[in-house]
Amino acid sequence: MKIALVTPASLPATQFGGIMFLALDIAKQLSKMGENVTIYTTDLDFANNPFTFNKNLPREEKIEKFEIKRSHVWLNIALYFVNPGMKKQMLNDEIDIIHTFGIRSFQSYIAAMVSKKKKIPLIVSDQSGLTTHPDLKEKGVLFRILYFLQKPFLNYIIKQSSKVIVANEYEVKIFKKFVLKSKISIVKNGIDLEELVSDIDFKKKYNINEKFILFLGRFNKVKGVDTLINAIKILDEKNQTKNLKFLIMGVDFGYQKEMYKLIHDLKLKNIIKVIKKPPRKDVISAYKYCEFLVLPSRWELSPLTPLEGFAFKKTVISSKTHGIPYTLKDEENCLLIEPNNPELLAISITELLDDVKKCARLGKTGFDFVKNIGNSENMAKNTLDVYKEVLKTQI
Repeated sequence: MKIALVTPASLPATQFGGIMFLALDIAKQLSKMGENVTIYTTDLDFANNPFTFNKNLPREEKIEKFEIKRSHVWLNIALYFVNPGMKKQMLNDEIDIIHTFGIRSFQSYIAAMVSKKKKIPLIVSDQSGLTTHPDLKEKGVLFRILYFLQKPFLNYIIKQSSKVIVANEYEVKIFKKFVLKSKISIVKNGIDLEELVSDIDFKKKYNINEKFILFLGRFNKVKGVDTLINAIKILDEKNQTKNLKFLIMGVDFGYQKEMYKLIHDLKLKNIIKVIKKPPRKDVISAYKYCEFLVLPSRWELSPLTPLEGFAFKKTVISSKTHGIPYTLKDEENCLLIEPNNPELLAISITELLDDVKKCARLGKTGFDFVKNIGNSENMAKNTLDVYKEVLKTQI
């Protein structure tokens, strides 16, 4: 089977987030199974910021048993990467089925056009919330206008799709408003356990002597970084931060300046360590050395970060919001709390620090989950089943 995976970003832009890893991991696993897989993407480099596009990246590159084909981004509007050259690449190639990741992207629009032109099936995986992402309400007027202008394109993509793949039942509820339920398939997200290897001595590299708690994600208010910082202040006022560090690792998505100001104003510079644009190997090592993770997001669908923490038997304190309770299980592999509640987050952090056995038990249950269920091998197999089902009905 000749499979085209379409995504706004791929290697080397590992800091782009979940969409990039989902497409990459599916490509790895399907190619191992003998399928012919090509990722069509942009030349996003992410070397310095979310807007670095590198014409020097190879247009075509063989990675393990699959191929990546890149085309240059000529215009970037609020992370809407316009790379028209991708259409020609795809039209020139033999393709049996197209699977696009992230419905609110120019790449998905191209995928839909190529699907229609070639008369081949289009599978859509959405990781952008479609109608639920906070950016739809909270961003400025220009951003909201852009989302409004995207509606005809979204409708076109959904109409052209043969199947919509979602990660959990929460997303089913979203898409039922736009397509028949029979058109929706659930494929749970998974992580590549073999990729999570690092020889970095994290504590030595970053000169950390204390035990530490890890936040990993975009520096964005949606991720609840401010909630975490305010929770740390509560702990500090109660003298509960002795011999303890909080690591905030990630890439700026518009909140970094405000984040630094909040840390400064609350006098937490000695307790919080910020690591910007961390290399992937350092991220993996941070999972290994941390006590546990915190994910105080105001919005998430099916995050991969907690699953990667599980791979190292590290649990997570997470907000109980949107799609998260469909992925993480409270008191089974994590602690789920209400979002926007620094006091409750501080209490939960203290609970896991004080109850080492509970922390370890939650982490072990999380590890069992990713080992047996939430891994990329299962995700790829289930995705391939969807492809086969769709192709069978097309005959």
